[in-house]
Amino acid sequence: MAFTVTKDTIIGDIMDADENTAPYFMEMGMHCLFCPASRGETLEEACAVHGVPVEEMLEKLNKHFAE
Repeated sequence: MAFTVTKDTIIGDIMDADENTAPYFMEMGMHCLFCPASRGETLEEACAVHGVPVEEMLEKLNKHFAE
């Protein structure tokens, strides 16, 4: 079963599922990706803070996990 990301998925859970997703977060300006605070945010919260549309990140991340 493939990992599915939703807007409520915790960043730490995404990273634990596949650390190769880090570049997607770095692209959006989330450079402190491995700090405890950022790992506890939902995807929606992280996108809001960094001014990135959550739907855009959902598409990228779910495509990554589907491959």
